Amino acid sequence: MTTRADEILTTLEREILSGQLPPGSRLEETELSERFECSRTPIREALRQLASEALITMRPRQPAMVAALSARKLLEMFQVMAELEGLCARLAARRATPQQIQRLRDTQAELRETLDSNHVDAFYEINRRFHEIVYEASQNEFLADQTRGLRNRVSIYRKMVTQKVRRRLDTVDEHEQVIGAIERGDGDAADKAMSAHVNLLGEQMLDFIALFPEPAELAE
Repeated sequence: MTTRADEILTTLEREILSGQLPPGSRLEETELSERFECSRTPIREALRQLASEALITMRPRQPAMVAALSARKLLEMFQVMAELEGLCARLAARRATPQQIQRLRDTQAELRETLDSNHVDAFYEINRRFHEIVYEASQNEFLADQTRGLRNRVSIYRKMVTQKVRRRLDTVDEHEQVIGAIERGDGDAADKAMSAHVNLLGEQMLDFIALFPEPAELAE
């Protein structure tokens, strides 16, 4: 991939994952070429890479479109992510350094502060950092990369859930269970607590689905 295509890819990835380009957004080659002031060649390179990452869909003679996930697919992805993040927490319980545990505590304190200010974007970013520390503490780079990649793919939907006050309050409480288990070196408890935190089933999953766009926009 050319340097210019890589720059375009980075920009579009950021806009898709942040929600600036929501599911269903059309990516017209002509418009992108004008926006980035380049030929269509690097645009096409970037779009092919986005398609390989399942961030967009491409069909013959039609504009590329930011991918939308069905409720069933999202549930499946969250189930897998729960297992991956649970394993990260299990390993962190065995391998986390005192410094990493303190960073988890400090990050948790930051999250509590944002509850009073109702700064949803700040809460989302701090929560992301909390999970990154757990990935790091697992001391397994491959696992961390796989978990991070899947988390990024559903980041826009996680951000939607963060709008709910109840979800933010629950997140802080659930983090306490994760941190406590890691501090005790209890891998089983850390795995269980993190999996429960991530796996949006039951009532939470119903709330989650209620925030989706109309079903027609979620068709795979």
